[in-house]
Amino acid sequence: MKNENELAGFQGSCLCGSVTFELLGEIHDFYLCHCLRCRRSTGSAHVSTIVTDPENIRWLTGEEWIKRFDLPEAEKFSKQFCTKCGSLVPCVSRDGNRLSIPAGTLEQSTEAQPQRNIYWESKAKWYEQGLDAPRYEEYDKKRIS
Repeated sequence: MKNENELAGFQGSCLCGSVTFELLGEIHDFYLCHCLRCRRSTGSAHVSTIVTDPENIRWLTGEEWIKRFDLPEAEKFSKQFCTKCGSLVPCVSRDGNRLSIPAGTLEQSTEAQPQRNIYWESKAKWYEQGLDAPRYEEYDKKRIS
């Protein structure tokens, strides 16, 4: 049975496919961050982040399309994105100690589960209500206004 924290063999990409990568090693952390910065950065209720060691990534294509942004007033807020499509891609922390991987960039879903929600008190007020909303297998075309 494969270790649920194993990353070896996982691949990921940005939305347009210009930036692709392969992962190695194991997951050290997996969390959902609900802080305002992460919500603004993703345009969503939270960011889903898998953390591993910085050496556990191999860029396959498109490294030249990656741009880094370090929020000046925040000691730990950094992100990298594809300059062609704007999608977040993995990013090494400023101190070089960790690699943060946007979980949604992985081609296949890991068996690992998020270990915690952080900045829970900052969560979007509509987040929990959305968990109880009707669920569909695809976009509901009948609901288009």
